[in-house]
Formats: sequence, C-alpha cells, structure tokens
Amino acid sequence: MKAFSLALTLLLALAVNSSVTAQEEQSAAKSFEQLQKFNRFYRYLDATYVDQVDMEPLVEDAIRSMLEDLDPHSVYLDKEEMQAERESFDGEFSGIGIEYNIMNDSIIVINTVVKGPAESVGMQPNDRIVEVDGRNVVGVKRSDVPKLLRGPRSSIVRIGVARRGVPDILHFDITRDNIPINTVDAAYRVNDDIGYIKVNRFGRNTMREFYEAYEKLGDVKSLILDLSSNGGGMLDPAIEMAGFFLPEGAVVVGTEGRTIPPQRYMANEGGIFDGNVVVLINENSASASEIVAGALQDWDRAVIVGRNSFGKGLVQRQIPLGDGSAVRITVARYHTPSGRVIQRPYENGHKKEYYEALGGGGISPDIVIEPDTSQITDYMIDVMAKGVYNDFIMSYMDRNRARLEQQYPDFESFDRGFSLTDEEMQEFVRMAEDKGVKPDMEQFARSRSLITTQLAALFAQRLFSANEFYRYINPRENEYFMRAEEILNNWDQKGASILGR
Repeated sequence: MKAFSLALTLLLALAVNSSVTAQEEQSAAKSFEQLQKFNRFYRYLDATYVDQVDMEPLVEDAIRSMLEDLDPHSVYLDKEEMQAERESFDGEFSGIGIEYNIMNDSIIVINTVVKGPAESVGMQPNDRIVEVDGRNVVGVKRSDVPKLLRGPRSSIVRIGVARRGVPDILHFDITRDNIPINTVDAAYRVNDDIGYIKVNRFGRNTMREFYEAYEKLGDVKSLILDLSSNGGGMLDPAIEMAGFFLPEGAVVVGTEGRTIPPQRYMANEGGIFDGNVVVLINENSASASEIVAGALQDWDRAVIVGRNSFGKGLVQRQIPLGDGSAVRITVARYHTPSGRVIQRPYENGHKKEYYEALGGGGISPDIVIEPDTSQITDYMIDVMAKGVYNDFIMSYMDRNRARLEQQYPDFESFDRGFSLTDEEMQEFVRMAEDKGVKPDMEQFARSRSLITTQLAALFAQRLFSANEFYRYINPRENEYFMRAEEILNNWDQKGASILGR
C-alpha cells in the first residue's frame, strides 16, 4: 500500500511538473511570437515607409510606452539620463566646482566647492556667469548648464563673470577636475551627548561620507539620523548603514519575486554604534531610506519620528541596451525583517495617480508629527514661487557680504546675533511687489517669523556651508528635529518605553 501511495505521489508530481513545463513552453513560444511580430514591423517600417524615418526616437518612445503600462518604477533611461545617473551614484563628476541657480536669466554662483577649481582661481558666491568659452549664456536653460560647465578632467573652460562693483567682465580659465556629489548634507553636535547626521540619498560614497561625519561628531551617546526627503538610491549602502546600528548577522531586508529566489540581506559588520537613535522620515523618504528605517524599527533599535514614508518597495534590475541607454525593470518586492511589505498599492499603467495619491504601505512612524501650517500663507507661497527669496538674498549679500564676514567670523556668533531689521523686511516686501506679488500685510505678519528664519538660514549657508543651514533652522522650525531632541534628552521616559525596554 505504501509503495502504491509513493508511486501515485511521484506520478502526480510528474504530471504537475509536466503541466508546468508545458505552460512555460507555451508562454515562451507566445513571447517569441510577439518579438518576431515587433521585429517584422520594425523592418517593414524602416524599409518601406514613404519618407526617411529616424528609428531611434521611435524605438525609445515604444520602449517608454510599454513601460508606462507597467508598475510605476520600471523605466527607460536614454544615454544622457544614464550618464547623469552614473554621476549621481558614483558620487562625482568632472566640472568647475560651483553650486548655482538660474535667476533673472543668469547663472548665479550660490557657493563654490572648498578648494575646488572655481574657488582656486578666484570665483566667488554671487558672481554671475555671462560667458562660457566666448559664448553669451544669458538666458540659457537650466538643463543646458551642466553641458556647458562639465567636461573631461583636466580640460580648460573659459568663464566670463559679472561681479557687483566691478565694471568689466572678469575672465577665468578654469581647469576642470573631479567634483564630489555629497550625499551627507550635514553633521554636527546638537549638544554634548547628541549628534545629528542628515543623509539625502544612498550612493556609492555614502557610507564613506557617513563614517567621516560620525567621526567628526566625536564621542556622542545618542544620534539623530535624518532621512527625511531621502529618495533612496543603492541597496548596499543602505544595508551597511542599517548594520552600523544593528548586531552582526541581523536581517536588514528581504526580497521575493516571480523569477528571483527569496533572499535575505544581513548586517555584515554590526553594532558599531550602540547608543540611542531617532530616525526622521517623511512622505518623501523612499526605497533605501525606508529599508533602513524599517529595519531599525523592526529590531526595536530606533524610534521613528515624522510622517508615513512614500512606500517604494519594488526592486529594479538595470539592463544595459548596448548604446549607453538602459531599462530598469521591476523584478522583486522588498520586505522588512518582520515581513512587512514596504510597497504601497498601485495599478499598472496608472503612474500619475500613483504619484499624486499618498497612503498605504511605507514605514509608519512611532511618533507622527502633523505639519504645522499656521505660518504658511498664500502670500508666502507666492513669494517663494516667484523667486523673491533668491533675489533678496543675492541683493543683500552683494551689499553686505564684507560686513557680515567681519561681524560674524564663525557660525556661533551668527547664530547668537544675526537678525533682519524692519527696514530690511520692508525691502523684501517691496522686492516681492516688484515681482508681481500683491502686498498683503496681514498674511505677511502671519508668515514673517518663518520667512525671516528661512532667510537667516540661507544667509548662514552662503556665509559658511550647507551644514550651518541645518544648524540654524533645525532648532527653530524643524518639528521632527525638535521632537527627536526631546526624546533623546529624556530617553528613559520618552524613548525606551516606545521600544518596549
């Protein structure tokens, strides 16, 4: 009887396997048939159409169109987009080393990279780039600026600059060099015990930057890890960052897909930091940042503060197409260590609705901070949209940079003493009116405190660095940060209880 049962079981298994194999063969044959159909169409169109056809854009449009009908994260990247992506993930590109903006049709230097090519030849913040290699670039599109300023390392570009107080155009011959793209925006000590690190994305150099930032903090007992508006990036540095806080061998994330075997990713070198941790996230925190936050939450290793994250939990495989372009095709889904699905719901082919509607999936904070919009008025929104902030800062810095540098030689003196006068804020209102923002003094009064704080933080950035922007604005306007500091300062009462300790 047992032999009969075993034989029957084997026979059924063989039948099932044969059925699956037959289905797979049928599916493969159908796929090949569709490929032949498309190939035949392409050849006939190219060979017989009444006019000469440039097939490259047609093929690219066809690929994009096919992917549009799938999930929101399967995408096609042309050669230029792939180059920009490589630079972003590699953490550097070859250029002149400036942070810039487009204002009033001009390329305005916001900051120069310390010891970078532009700074080395004497370019300064607030310089207006008007010529590149003899070409007038006033009115150039923002998307064209990288093509003008970037180039092979050691190549030379001649830049013409208009500078306030200098009657003639200044010309600089700048030798391009590798310029780092930083993924750590800020790192500083909040007080004797608490450190703060803000990471804007996950690239190849992120963990090197992160370790440098951590070393810069010195001996801290607690850490605020700010992943708010971190859109994600590469998986490996996210796993390594989670491992910085988790014990060695702890599961960080799992993946599963139709053709991808289930896989779990572990912390390789764990437990480097064993102090108390608060992680900040918001609705723009996605992908790799959700992996880190989800892992630390599942292991009761950190208190998560902020708002529900975006909910991007799909794994893409990048496939090169031979001409510098590539497709990223979704092949699996991410799960947190406890098995939670990160990806929020979506319908194939409904990308617009997916990006417009939030909710479902993602990482839910332990402490939710609802946005305080009491100071945000239509007047303030209009002022920001019309670029008044940038115009005011540029004008103010043109007139006052030397005085500010002398009066505030370091951030601490600026933090204690800087403020904008009533006359200066009236100048701001007049400048807004000149740009078409109708004065509304009631709304201005409601928004004034927030506007002045934001302007002061931007002045700190211009005078010192991006680090000081966060040092100034976090304790004044960042509700996530202030709650995190409160939790860490009162850990036994407000942190440990959330983690069940």
